[in-house]
Amino acid sequence: MRFLTLTFLILMTAASFAEAVDMRLDAASDGVVSISNIAGSVEVNGWSRNEVEVTGTLGKNVEELIFERNSNEIEITVRVSKRHGYSISSDLVINVPEKSTIEVVGVSADIEIQNVHGPQDLQSVSGDIESEIYAADVEITTVSGDVEVQGDDVPGHAELSSVSGDVEAQNLAGALVADSVTGDVVVVNSSFDRVRVETVNGDIIFDSGLSDHGSFSLETINGDVDVKFTDSISARFDIETFNGDIRNCFGPEPVRTSKYAPGTELKFTEGDGEGRVTIKTLNGDLRLCKD
Repeated sequence: MRFLTLTFLILMTAASFAEAVDMRLDAASDGVVSISNIAGSVEVNGWSRNEVEVTGTLGKNVEELIFERNSNEIEITVRVSKRHGYSISSDLVINVPEKSTIEVVGVSADIEIQNVHGPQDLQSVSGDIESEIYAADVEITTVSGDVEVQGDDVPGHAELSSVSGDVEAQNLAGALVADSVTGDVVVVNSSFDRVRVETVNGDIIFDSGLSDHGSFSLETINGDVDVKFTDSISARFDIETFNGDIRNCFGPEPVRTSKYAPGTELKFTEGDGEGRVTIKTLNGDLRLCKD
């Protein structure tokens, strides 16, 4: 079978002005769309057409825009020279088939995803990332920026990470791994089988459910923790804090771990104890409740 490869190149000199873009390629209904933009923004929208459309503007010092299809993969890359200087910021709006797998890489670029039902791999060094999630595996990472995701309550697997920024998630289901070095992590209106949340300097708010036989692990170095399970829960609880107070709405009281040093722990079982809840904090207060 002969594969059709189409390539569009827009070549510009450093002296040219910002260039408007409006291009299209036929695409597989469930193919892969790979996007790279160093600076500016990337907005990706899912639609019902078997076609990828790219509109927006390119910075005046952009060397070329690669828009290429090879079999079921489409590449969209904003390329700049090694000595590009300033004025390379490009703002792209990209429509893709809604079942596409998308991979987006940015350096100083914000990323926004809407109505894409396939897996997502989103990365930015200095930029915020917002995404809608539809029952597919998602991995989102940013160094200096916030992460915000909205699910559809259908089980999937999400990994969300920010070094210097907040992580917010709502209406997710299935499995979640979320972490931030300097920032808060907020998870609400969700229900999980497996959860792992970690921060170094940041608060954690978890207001969601955990299924029977579920696993919940939460750890922070410097930050307060507020956990409320929104559904009935059956689990063994193992909670430790070195320097902070524990408020437990389930009933049992925490006990001191030593007469000579700070630190308290709380161990109890709720229901049949089918699941496991582990919470560890170093410096911060902990509140544990249920609806």
